[in-house]
Order: sequence, then structure tokens, then C-alpha cells
Amino acid sequence: MKGVFLFILALCLAASFIAFKKDPQLAQDGLMQGMSMLLKILPVLVVAFIFAGMVEQILPRDILADILGRDSGLRGLLLGTLAGAVMPGGPFVLFPILAVLLKAGAGVGPLVAFLSSWALLGFHRLIIYEAPIMGWKFALCRMAASLIFPVIIGYFADLAWRFYLKE
Repeated sequence: MKGVFLFILALCLAASFIAFKKDPQLAQDGLMQGMSMLLKILPVLVVAFIFAGMVEQILPRDILADILGRDSGLRGLLLGTLAGAVMPGGPFVLFPILAVLLKAGAGVGPLVAFLSSWALLGFHRLIIYEAPIMGWKFALCRMAASLIFPVIIGYFADLAWRFYLKE
């Protein structure tokens, strides 16, 4: 985590330096815009992390291990895919929940299937954005072509995880 923070800090400082060299007002405007985004996102982050903490406390670990555990097999991959497809919300809500599920014993494969499905399928985005803008024929064609990939991605993520950790 420290390495990621330092990398992002270095990028921030480099971008600030470049902006300042172009025009000092650009650096000031960038700082103000960043602070404005932080103030908009901060309440969502606080609530999402509190929710994730509560989920961790109330989640029955034995049931979770059976449903989405690392040995849940195809059923876990399919359930992860279904859950990700119907999960509304953005990354500020999703990633804290996935982190809690991983810590509570969910397998990497089902969680990667969940995340991949959320990104690829997202039924709420299909209904709200894609179909109205692109048309139902396009939206359903894209959805049908994407259906199997979260399961495949989750399967290969699980293999890579087990190989890397030699489990």
C-alpha cells in the first residue's frame, strides 16, 4: 500500500510541477479541482468503508466459504458472476465489499468473476445507458458475447493465484 501511495504522490508532484511551469494558475486550478472532487467523494468512501466493516462483522464465514470459497468451483464462479452483474454502484462501494469478502474467506476466482461481471455485464448500466443509447439489438448482442468471460477470467485468476501462492 505504501508503494502505491508513493507512486501516486510522485505522479501528483510531477503533474503539479508541469502545470506550474506552464502557468502557476494551472497548478492552483488543479489543486482546487482535486479538492472539490475529494469533498464530493469523501462521504461515499466513509459510508462504504463503514458498510464493509459491518458486513465483515455479520457475515457468516462458514456459509461464505461454502458459497464463494476457494473450493466452491463452478458454482462459486457462476454465483460471483451473477452477483457482479446485478451489483449497482461504483468502485467506491464495490472494492471495500470485495476486500471484506476476500478477508472473510471468499475465493479469488469467484471474486474476480464478480469484479469482471460488474465491469463487463452490469445490468443496471445495460438498462440505464447502453440499451437506450445504442439500442437493444446492440446491447443484447454485446451482453451475449460477454456472458461467459467473467467465469473464464475468474477460473484463470484462481489458477494463477494458486500457482503464485503454491496452494
